Amino acid sequence: MLTLLGVLVVMLGFALRFNPLLVVIAAAMTSGLAAGLSPIEVLTVFGKAFRTNRYVSVAWLVLPAVGVLERAGLKEQARTTILRLKAASAGRILIAYLALRQLSAALGLTQAAGHAQTVRPLLAPMTEAAAEARAGGALSDNSRERVRAMSAATDNVGLFFGEDIFLAIGSILLIVGFLDQSGLTVEPLALSVWAIPSALAAFVVHGARLLLFDRGLVKDEVGE
Repeated sequence: MLTLLGVLVVMLGFALRFNPLLVVIAAAMTSGLAAGLSPIEVLTVFGKAFRTNRYVSVAWLVLPAVGVLERAGLKEQARTTILRLKAASAGRILIAYLALRQLSAALGLTQAAGHAQTVRPLLAPMTEAAAEARAGGALSDNSRERVRAMSAATDNVGLFFGEDIFLAIGSILLIVGFLDQSGLTVEPLALSVWAIPSALAAFVVHGARLLLFDRGLVKDEVGE
């Protein structure tokens, strides 16, 4: 039971708002020492896990790449492109992105887009530019934050309800494994098919929310 002290360390660390990385390391060291491992052995386990799952660190390569693109004017170019499209609006752009995000996630391309690599440098500036064009001027701080929040939320909805359609995603394999241990054999494809109605419903519901958001945003800015 002493090995569960690591859970207590995590709870206290997050409650006191300490650095998450330090909290996780402290929790691992606490559980390791309680289990009878030496500090060197705990670090060895850390290194082995990092080496085995080193593909996870590849995602960090996205951050400097996005930084270089932003320095080169990626946001400004995205805004300029949207301002040239007369029919573009915040709601329409987000609906198009929602469809693209769901389709790509359904194909297993869950890391092809996201908050860091797509929403912040591309989607949010494009949506803001479209909203400003429809409102006829700069957005208020409140409206600008709402646009950014809805852009991030749209990415979340598209990924969450699209990824379960991909039959090799972790959640599908977890369900298949659990049912197999219980004596029930279910093909991953069967579970993926049942995720399609949920994805379509999510698209319709969130798409309607985006249209209402678009209309309300224009009314708030022009005072109609």
